[in-house]
This record gives sequence, C-alpha cells and structure tokens, in this order.
Amino acid sequence: MHITRYFARGARPLRSVKGGARRLAAGWIAGAVFALTLVPAQPALAEPGGEAVGSEAEKLRKLDIMLMVTGLRCRTTADNFTEDYGRFTSNHLSDLNQAARDLQAQLSARYGTAGAAKELDRLSVMMANEYGGGHPWLSCAELHQIAKSLAVVQGRATLAEAADQLLDRQPHPLLALAVH
Repeated sequence: MHITRYFARGARPLRSVKGGARRLAAGWIAGAVFALTLVPAQPALAEPGGEAVGSEAEKLRKLDIMLMVTGLRCRTTADNFTEDYGRFTSNHLSDLNQAARDLQAQLSARYGTAGAAKELDRLSVMMANEYGGGHPWLSCAELHQIAKSLAVVQGRATLAEAADQLLDRQPHPLLALAVH
C-alpha cells in the first residue's frame, strides 16, 4: 500500500512521512491553484464599516511579499524560483497593481492618508519578517512548484484563494489521498 501525491506530472510514492507530507501538501496546493480557476469567486465578508475582513487586496499584497521574500531566501539553493516569481509578477501585474491601489484606498479610509502609509509599511515589514526565515511549512522546492503554477493561473479571485491557503501558518487538511 503506497500513499501517492499528485503533481502536474502525475502520482509518485512518498518517501518520508514528514517531508512526504509537506510535498503532498505542496502538490495538493499546486493542483488546487489550477482547480480554482474553475470555481466562481465568492464575495468577501464585510465588517460593519463596509471593509472586507482580510480583503482580497490585502491577501494579494501578502502573497506577493511572501513569494518575493521566500524567493530571495531560496535563490542560493537548487530550487531558485526568482524567474518563476518574475513571471508571476509580470503575468499578474495589473491584478497586483490594482490590489495595491485597493489596499491603499482601504487603509486611507480607515487611517487617513498619513496613517495609511504607515500601516502599509507596517504590513510589508511584518510580512517580510515573517517569511525572512522561510515559509513555515513549505520548502524551497515546494515554493518553486507553487510559483511556477501561480505564474500561469488566471484571475484575481484565484490568486486570493491561493493566498488564503499559502499564507496559513499550517497546511490545509488534504481532501483526498490515492491509496494503491
């Protein structure tokens, strides 16, 4: 009996429990990113003031920072994904720029112009510090595969859903495992 993981290239047996579970989670996320392109977007929940909780704009900004910082950390390894991160930013530049403008507007409404700049800086520094030591549960190899997948997906809602999964401190539970 072998538990297998699924990547774009097919199923492969896991080699170790700890590393295999992480690879399985990364493979599942890469596959989920693709599958999300088929799912319609759901509206965000709103706070009483009208702003979205964990807004899509904030999620995209955090996803971009996480990939940038972990890409810099992984650039000296065999799993350097700076080119894939570059493709990600190039392919999603309009979505990322619109998200940045939306986030700036949300923060300005809440904190005023000067306060928004400070809050945006605080958010960026917090994210850079959080991922400066690496992702809490994804290796450079797994992040490389994810960056490659994210570079080709389409749609802002798909990126926001991927951000929900990738920015969690713990991996999401696996929905299905193939057992042979």
